[in-house]
Amino acid sequence: MQHRNDAALAFLATRRSHPPKLLAAPAPDRDEVMRMLTLAARAPDHGKLEPWRFLVLTRPALDRLAPILHRAVLDAGQDEAAADKAASALASPLIVAVIHSPVESPKVPEWEQVLSAGAVCLGLVNAALASGWGASWLTGFAALDRDFAQAHLGLASAERVAGLVHIGTRKDNPPDRPRPDIEAKTRWLE
Repeated sequence: MQHRNDAALAFLATRRSHPPKLLAAPAPDRDEVMRMLTLAARAPDHGKLEPWRFLVLTRPALDRLAPILHRAVLDAGQDEAAADKAASALASPLIVAVIHSPVESPKVPEWEQVLSAGAVCLGLVNAALASGWGASWLTGFAALDRDFAQAHLGLASAERVAGLVHIGTRKDNPPDRPRPDIEAKTRWLE
């Protein structure tokens, strides 16, 4: 095979997400974040619609949003523990919200556009990991609560948060998790 990339295959075989609790400052600088976003945008995109956009949340924005998120969780009827957990999720050095921003198209259904936004999330995590940073793709209350996302992340009514990609310096490597039984998850039609 002429185009085999053993280094990329080795990376994919060993890549793993770094939970926010294993991330520390510093975060990547603006130029490096822009490079990672450029790499992430090389995702499948039927119709070249670009049905996603990025919202980069730096430490000052995260510090401002954490108490607002805490209050929003309480106002939604959840308990103090849930509010603390939601607010603590904003402790990462940097978070990129990947926003699914659907585009009206007679040829590309919205579900394909959602998949494109998801591919961008994974591409961003992989770009961060390959650049030497720790990263993970999560959601949580800040991403899933429409009122919070519209009021504080500036989402339009048709938009959704596809993922919150946490990025920072790796404090430690997480243990590998059990992986799926691919034989059991695969069926061949011949």
